[in-house]
Amino acid sequence: MQEDIIIQISNKIKEKRKAKGITVQELADRADVSKGLISQIENNRTVPSLLVLVNIIRALDLDMNEFFIDIHQHRQAAKVVIKRQNEYQAFEKESGKGFQYKRILTRGIKGGPTDFVLLELKRGARGNQVLKTDAYEYNYVIRGTVEHLINGESHILQTGDSIFFDGRLGHKLSNVGEDDALLFVIYFFQEAEK
Repeated sequence: MQEDIIIQISNKIKEKRKAKGITVQELADRADVSKGLISQIENNRTVPSLLVLVNIIRALDLDMNEFFIDIHQHRQAAKVVIKRQNEYQAFEKESGKGFQYKRILTRGIKGGPTDFVLLELKRGARGNQVLKTDAYEYNYVIRGTVEHLINGESHILQTGDSIFFDGRLGHKLSNVGEDDALLFVIYFFQEAEK
């Protein structure tokens, strides 16, 4: 199975679970697997067996065709990839109001999967909770003024500024400017240790 397809499946499980308001523990209980396994699958740390994947899809009350309809294999030999703006996929990462994530591209790059995302923060948008991401994060502020609270330390970034940090540190993002903000975010996931 292509690494890109695995990433798409992991992302879709997380997105569908969140869209339905199901916790990781609830999904684990419904699929008869551990909470840790669901978390590892959603964060691209492990590949589910076919039986586990089917159980998860059923636990999400999804039709198999519906789940796989927009999962597709990219040509492995492609050295140049163009994604048109209308091809970006909206997804939810957190429940804070005013956060609009759009996945531009996900690719397996040596060292682990990499996710390229546009994040629009509406004026006044504030993260509801401290997040931890199983990835290193690079954020570039295309426009606006944002505050990154990382491990309790505040970092104010303005248009043209960027930040790189270990997403496993507790972090929270807020739009502290007068207008909407737009960020380009890259998540560098590490391959699971064997």
